[in-house]
Amino acid sequence: MLLVKTLRSSTFRLALIAIAAFGLIVAAIMAYVYFGTIAYVRSRVGDAGDHSGFTAMIELAMLAVAVLLLVLAGLAAVLVTRRTVGRIEEINATSRAIMLSGLDQRIPLRGSHDEWDRVAESLNQMLDRIETLMGEVKQVSDNVAHDLRTPLTRMRGRLEKAYHHERNSEADAALIGDTIADLDAVLGMFASITRISEIETRARTGAFRALNLTEIAGEVVELYDAAAEQVATRLSLAGDRQVPITGDRDLLFDAIANLVDNAIKHGCKGGQVTVTCRSTEGGAVIAIADDGPGIPTEERDHVFKRFYRLEQSRYTPGNGLGLSLVAAVARLHGAGVALHDNAPGLTVELSFPKTKALLSSS
Repeated sequence: MLLVKTLRSSTFRLALIAIAAFGLIVAAIMAYVYFGTIAYVRSRVGDAGDHSGFTAMIELAMLAVAVLLLVLAGLAAVLVTRRTVGRIEEINATSRAIMLSGLDQRIPLRGSHDEWDRVAESLNQMLDRIETLMGEVKQVSDNVAHDLRTPLTRMRGRLEKAYHHERNSEADAALIGDTIADLDAVLGMFASITRISEIETRARTGAFRALNLTEIAGEVVELYDAAAEQVATRLSLAGDRQVPITGDRDLLFDAIANLVDNAIKHGCKGGQVTVTCRSTEGGAVIAIADDGPGIPTEERDHVFKRFYRLEQSRYTPGNGLGLSLVAAVARLHGAGVALHDNAPGLTVELSFPKTKALLSSS
């Protein structure tokens, strides 16, 4: 079966064309050698004597060489084409298996580390990435369904209760207010999803300009100062006065605000939340530290996924999209996000690279 596919493949036809061209070149060289040899012999010996035996010997030798070259070229073409077709068939078989059974199939590697192994490795990495993305899509879909079920169920229950009872202006007004609040929460969830998608598609890089990171952090601290006071948390700003970066001011403000809001919500009541901005040789760093319970090490790789929430955060207000937005903003700005123990508590650190604007000003 593989031999039939080999003989029918376009690669084999191309190999035959190459062999034919090579054969013409070899035939021309051999004809040149043949006639040149005859001419040389005649020029040295002359026409005296019978040259037919010598000529026949040369012709036989050249015919044997031509047949041998033809056989070797044909055999090489079949072997090379067979190997190529065999590797392509492995890829095709894996593709058919994926279509039938799912994304858990992978293209086998032969360990030869040749170009076909490299192609197979690249395709397997692509399949790994697709499988991861599909898993994340499924998880997001499940989480969206879970998070929407509660407010929609509450709204339906209120409306059904109002439908079966007599009209009462005060009760109706309270019902309408609660329903609007739930609808705002649902709409806010979809607005956050849209915003994250917009950031991840890099649709907002046109708003980048030179900024002072400390100034943005100071505005966030000022905004959340009252919320921190309500839970007796001390919110402070530390670090350098001037921390220049290049980026989108609104997106950076939202990202820092999400981190500060999380630190206040999940930190200890009466504790301390510190926002620190500093310039480094590599660029700029902002760190938000609290003294709460922190995040377990094994869950730190998951908290930036959409709708992912820790078990202890399951009953606090929020939809699990805040850290996803932070991660999207960080990627847009080429920044790294790291979670560290604050002993006790957690420190979230955003590290921004040194941009061209910073290099020109230094």
